[in-house]
Amino acid sequence: MARNANNRSQLLRFDRILNTSLWKQMTWICVVLLLTGAISMGLMYLSGDAWRTCCEQRGVSPWLLPLYLLIDTNAYSNLYLGEKPIQGWLMFVSSLTYLIGLLIFNGIIISVLSNYIDLRRQNYRDGLSRYKASGHYVIMGYDEIIPSVVNHIFRHDADAHILMLSAVEAETIRERLRKSVRREQFDRIIVYYGHRIARDYYQDIYLEKAKEIYVVGKRSLPDHDATNVACVENIYNYLSGFAGKPLPQRVICVFEDLDTFAAFKLADIFEKAKQLGVSFMPYNFYVGWAKQVFVARRYYSSLDGACYNYPSVYGDGIGYKDPRQVHLVFIGISNFAAAFAMEAAQFLHFPNGTGKNPVKTRITFIDSQADTKMVQIRTRNRHVFEVQSCLYSDMTGEKSQSRVIPPTIFRGKDADFLDIEFEFIKGDAYSAEMQATLNLWAEDEKQQLSLFLTEDNQRDNFCLSMNMPDKVYDREVPIFIRQDNADTFVTELRNAHTSGGEISERFYQIHSNGEVEMLHRRQRYANIYPFGMNISSFFSDRTTLLRSQLVNYLYRTADFSELTFRDTALLDADPELMSHAKTEWRQLPMSLRWSSFYAAEIIPCKLASMEAMHREGISEDKIQEIMSEVEHNRWNIEKLLMGYRKARPEEDKYATTDKEKQELLASNRKFHFVHHDIRPYDELDEVRKLDSEFTRYIPWIIRAVPDKQKPTGV
Repeated sequence: MARNANNRSQLLRFDRILNTSLWKQMTWICVVLLLTGAISMGLMYLSGDAWRTCCEQRGVSPWLLPLYLLIDTNAYSNLYLGEKPIQGWLMFVSSLTYLIGLLIFNGIIISVLSNYIDLRRQNYRDGLSRYKASGHYVIMGYDEIIPSVVNHIFRHDADAHILMLSAVEAETIRERLRKSVRREQFDRIIVYYGHRIARDYYQDIYLEKAKEIYVVGKRSLPDHDATNVACVENIYNYLSGFAGKPLPQRVICVFEDLDTFAAFKLADIFEKAKQLGVSFMPYNFYVGWAKQVFVARRYYSSLDGACYNYPSVYGDGIGYKDPRQVHLVFIGISNFAAAFAMEAAQFLHFPNGTGKNPVKTRITFIDSQADTKMVQIRTRNRHVFEVQSCLYSDMTGEKSQSRVIPPTIFRGKDADFLDIEFEFIKGDAYSAEMQATLNLWAEDEKQQLSLFLTEDNQRDNFCLSMNMPDKVYDREVPIFIRQDNADTFVTELRNAHTSGGEISERFYQIHSNGEVEMLHRRQRYANIYPFGMNISSFFSDRTTLLRSQLVNYLYRTADFSELTFRDTALLDADPELMSHAKTEWRQLPMSLRWSSFYAAEIIPCKLASMEAMHREGISEDKIQEIMSEVEHNRWNIEKLLMGYRKARPEEDKYATTDKEKQELLASNRKFHFVHHDIRPYDELDEVRKLDSEFTRYIPWIIRAVPDKQKPTGV
């Protein structure tokens, strides 16, 4: 048994040699050549002295003759077939040596070379070849969103080289990438086979020399988020061995679950990353798309690669005297609907939502199971619904039933002070009652309406978009349609209905006095927009990132004794301003980073509101006062969605004037996520001055970091 095991071990070793590098295969040939050469030399000595005489006549070294006979196919005839042919034992030995070389070595050398070439080709196809790399981008894992990540990298770095590590067959990945990546870019993508949580592969991909690392994985797997967390942990442990050297700028980690993503927005789980100078950034597919639609307002089409605009859900801006209510309607409560709604709540805050009679932004969910799904949304965002009531309607029976669901904890002046309100409707979008409701909303001139079709099935979304009430199309209500992979059909249909320009058809109507009025309206499907496509999902807004860093820098360098920011003249005079802002950013806790993000993302919305108030003739001082309350309204919802909660009466520091007791109660903020400033604007102390300061600095932030990313499509 021991001999058999040893034989198997030798055969395994031999097979591995045949399937490894060329130098090992050539070394094996040389060893065999020397062994057979030694045997031939011994046989020559036993045959007599005739071979030595032949060597002297031909000028051949006796030590090399056996090797010549093995590797040179003409050696036998050149040496022995002369005037005196050899005979006897020498003839047998020489012939045997010659035949061994002819049959084995000449054939083996050719086969080894061809085998090596085949092996190199096969290793490349299988992703087993390894190459030196530096200054590259690393993508770990494979998912349907990978092509969008690749295109995102090439948009920001045209000369980028990308190295992908995945357990998916390399040729399968290449075939999928060929469909969405240009040929000249495809040549700069290298695919390796390997597992993202196995550190043995990290040195093969030169992880420490990469610019950025994208941990993607496979989002459809149930353990996706946990595996990605383990991968990021391994990455930081590996990079810690290169401390003090230039390392990747950041690690972007994809999370599929909204709750996991929310946890990583709040907690500094990878605190060690700060010590290495490597930023950690969580990314969620659904939240990423919400930012494309609401903030960046653009998407890259798979149809022609062009960048297309999304319409603003708040029109040309909502002013202080504007009676319009921004109303977002989500048909189908899915992950998209939940993510979009909560992201919209972060930055859809307007001047008419302030004061004693606010016009609140309304977010409506319509679903046949709205009663049970409402419970999930209210539970997952419990701190919002502790202070805010919501409206529930049942339109599945013969008669519609509606009721107000009060906040779970607070009442009176401590409740319903948010400028966002939620509505849940149980019903079928195709039903007569629901169609009539949509029609009424579209007709209402006091509503700035947008429809989001967020069913899980993309075909259902498209069919519903084609069967909306006529008023929805006539009033040019934007319809956002969730699609899975490509946007081609929706984009082509919209382009076909806008081919005549922004105003593409005439419309006539007769008034009661008999006069006929000509109106200009876009065609029926000119206002449909796709979103949610895998192929164009990843979008990182560099403008918002830089503005976020400036927002943080303003607060980090503020004079909190006077509640003022540094003077703009001093800021503009600093040639290293952005460098200082980035240094402060690297040391910032994750929750404050996201706070700065949301403060920066609302800037375009605020700018539109400020322009609307200028058109209304409101003075600069009044605008700043109003926008200060808008900022606090935004901050309230941000903190509640981030996991902080309003202080209960027994833990509210404003309930006492004793400074020592106030400091003790204020400590709850850190350990129990209690924030004492989550309250109506008129109940704040002097801290409201910072909200006013931030409004005053919005023009400076825009000048410092202008938005240079302009769409190339219409």
